[in-house]
Amino acid sequence: MAGVAALWANAVSALDTAGFVAFRQAVAEAASTDADIAAFYRETGYQPVWTAGDEAARDRRAALIQALEGAEHHGLAPARYRVDALMQQMRDARSVRDLGLVEVALSTAFLTYARDVQTGMLVPSRVDSGIVREVPYRDRREHLQRLAASAAPQAYLRALPPDTREYRALQKEKLRLERLLGQGGWGPAVPGVPGEGAKPGSDGPQVVALRNRLIAMGYLPRTLSASYDAAMQAAIRDFQDAHGLTPDGVAGKGTMSEINRPIEARLKSVIVAMERERWTNMERGSRHILVNQTDFTARIVDDGRVTFETRSVIGKNTSDRRSPEFSDRMEHMIINPSWYVPRSIITKEYLPKLRANPNALAHMEITDRRGRRVNRASANFAQYSAGSFPFAMRQPPGSRNALGKVKFMFPNKYNIYLHDTPQKHLFDREVRAFSHGCIRLSDPFDFAYALLARQSDDPKGDFQRILRTGRETKVTLKEPVPIHLIYRTAVSGERGRMEYRRDVYGRDARIWKALNDAGVALRSVQG
Repeated sequence: MAGVAALWANAVSALDTAGFVAFRQAVAEAASTDADIAAFYRETGYQPVWTAGDEAARDRRAALIQALEGAEHHGLAPARYRVDALMQQMRDARSVRDLGLVEVALSTAFLTYARDVQTGMLVPSRVDSGIVREVPYRDRREHLQRLAASAAPQAYLRALPPDTREYRALQKEKLRLERLLGQGGWGPAVPGVPGEGAKPGSDGPQVVALRNRLIAMGYLPRTLSASYDAAMQAAIRDFQDAHGLTPDGVAGKGTMSEINRPIEARLKSVIVAMERERWTNMERGSRHILVNQTDFTARIVDDGRVTFETRSVIGKNTSDRRSPEFSDRMEHMIINPSWYVPRSIITKEYLPKLRANPNALAHMEITDRRGRRVNRASANFAQYSAGSFPFAMRQPPGSRNALGKVKFMFPNKYNIYLHDTPQKHLFDREVRAFSHGCIRLSDPFDFAYALLARQSDDPKGDFQRILRTGRETKVTLKEPVPIHLIYRTAVSGERGRMEYRRDVYGRDARIWKALNDAGVALRSVQG
């Protein structure tokens, strides 16, 4: 930044001179469209952060430019920060006014980058209405204040991204895939195998192509075997485990579809997952519940270690049933719950049945606005439309209750919770998207015991005693547990290897498009 030091030395030689006035006016003018930047400079008396002639300012400039140039390492778009234009603007600075404009330009680039790398480039709800997450944005003025006060600006900038094992694993996987892409990827797709797919005992050119693909992907050691032997079966099971597939060791249609997914698709999943990790860059709780919708699991995590896991069912892939993404705090459970039927289900699904037959849905109680039971024999349900139906519906506790024997509550405006279900057969499916939006658990009792273990010497006994009464009972968690409903198609597994899942709702595809539209692009790395 030739000449900047000399220019600023002249400007600060006498703070009352016209030179400093020109600098201040230029800063005020350039910052007039950004309230946070304008307020910061007013509060600091328009003292420069970037364009002073001292070593501290030089260190800040160098650290910022280095960070902006490395934005691609985080799956960001370097063009957003106009690095070349910034460098040219600094080189072209000839007056104190020019320095004022440079000052604001650097602050603007810094704040844009800081927010992008810390809490994401995109606003989630603008990409998909089902992502209702509250992103933990940091105060922009505070960023400027802290950077200005930092003796190590490079360290400050390095500390902005999420400091999580998951984010580091995603960065590592991104680089690995970029290098593989530079080497040509995993080779050609495997041709389709007739019938039920490749399985133990199969041979032929398709099996050889499958063998080569598995070797290239790192699931099978190098071998000259041309048959679907025990080693290939084990490799297929390993692949299936890592991709959320039924580990039957048979390369059927679903497995082959995932095996043939190109390396570019996996790289997109990783970059999207990094953006999602930035959206949840917050303290998640030493104990928390993690529901990954694409994985169809619910886990309890204690100090970074999964201490309980169960299969789950999520919302059906229709516009009115997809499970939303957000974070909250689980406060209590209800044993022997009633199911108070949501209005949308009453009017869309149940009212047509009642119009046809007033005695339909006999297991449901119908009540008026005062809570009195409606006499079905005298009711004329045919006269009501979806908008005029005046009644509520409730399913009392019991073995057929839609919520099963227990539900887990984190009160929210989306009316989403975790619960048991009498439809146990659904947990045997590979893709489990069947609910109206709530999360159903395969092992709800064990989940309850794990939660109650923190406040009971006999969690199972206490739970079962309440269950046997048959009465609807609220049990408060003495320490509410943070719960995070997430959606990750790329996630690190327990063995450190990245695992992949299907984009059940198409949300990641929409996020990638938005990132790509904002300038994020795939790249390959040589060597």
